[in-house]
Formats: sequence, structure tokens, C-alpha cells
Amino acid sequence: MCSPSFATTLRGGRRAVMPSIRDLVAAIRQREGVDAVIVLGHDGLLIDSQLGPGLEAEDVAARIPGIIGPADEFGAAVGRGKLVTAVLEHRNGLAIVSVLSPEVILLVLLTPRANVGQLLFELRRNREQISALV
Repeated sequence: MCSPSFATTLRGGRRAVMPSIRDLVAAIRQREGVDAVIVLGHDGLLIDSQLGPGLEAEDVAARIPGIIGPADEFGAAVGRGKLVTAVLEHRNGLAIVSVLSPEVILLVLLTPRANVGQLLFELRRNREQISALV
């Protein structure tokens, strides 16, 4: 099953006003297989979120900076540069960590059945527009 694109949200959909980060979070959260969408600062402080039951946004957000630093160090050591996107596969699902800007990170938690390829493609294709929202 194909999930709807969130690109229409970035283009403002039918509205004439610029979408907000809240609109983007809601659009991603509505995709099939998405358990949580969290926007946070590089310090781990929560900016916006929509989560399923059983998750605490502040707790999850606080754990992400501990992933970014070592990933940046690894990238430097192997000549790849700073982290842009990481996909973490766990037994019960996936996490996409996308660095939108020097200040902002997007985290998407997915079920194993989610269409991760399509979501990664859209995040990559729309990175500049997403970054402009925050």
C-alpha cells in the first residue's frame, strides 16, 4: 500500500499560507506505519511532536543528541562529513534521524511494515523545504 506524499503539505496544499512545522509533523504522522514524529533541537529539547501511546516525546528527544555526535565523528574519520540521515533498524521497527539544520533534527519512528524507502526519498527530496519550516 502506498502512503500519501507529504510534499503537498510543503507546497501549502490547497491553502495559500505557508505550512508550519506542525503541519509537516501531522502529515508525516498520518502515513501508514508511522508511530511517532518528533522535531527537536540539537540539545535534545522538544520543538514539536505527535506520538502514539506509550511514548514520551521529551524522553525520546533527549536520547537523540547522543547518536548525532558519534555519527559526526565517524563521518569525519572516514571522510564522509557530518550526519545527514541515519536509519536505525531495531527488532520492532525503524527510526529515521534526519538532521535538518545545525539547530534542528527530525526523528520518525516506524513500524516494520512502513514504506521506509518512500519516506527516505521524500525526506531527501524535500530537505530544503522542510528546513525552511523551522
